Amino acid sequence: MSPKKIYDEVTYQQQLALQQQESLRNACHCARLAEEFRCKEVVVLDLTKITPIADYFVIATATNLRQTSALIEEVRKIFKQRHEALPALEGGDSQTWMLQDFGTVVLHVFVTEARELYDLEGLWADAGRVEWKNLISSGAVQIA
Repeated sequence: MSPKKIYDEVTYQQQLALQQQESLRNACHCARLAEEFRCKEVVVLDLTKITPIADYFVIATATNLRQTSALIEEVRKIFKQRHEALPALEGGDSQTWMLQDFGTVVLHVFVTEARELYDLEGLWADAGRVEWKNLISSGAVQIA
């Protein structure tokens, strides 16, 4: 008698692909919201091939703390409506950088000086940049 497989490799790969599609949709949605809230230099980094900590980083520059807080609040509201658990907000007391970790997507909102100081794009230079505007406008990623 042969031992039972603990998991089916094909099913696992399919589930992984679906998770990454959902992560991409969430990252593009965060990026679009950042742009709607008039953040500058909105970038989505694809981390799927270089680290297990997250699939995507969304990085944006806000002009002030009020703009940062409003964006984070809106993103949290939308994700909560999807019945997704919301982890604690990081940097809520910070005047320069707020971070919302959704597990597979991490939203970073900086003021200009902090973005230059921490240079996440440089730190994660091996990550590919996602052309999120093209994905949304072409319909490749659907955002409700």
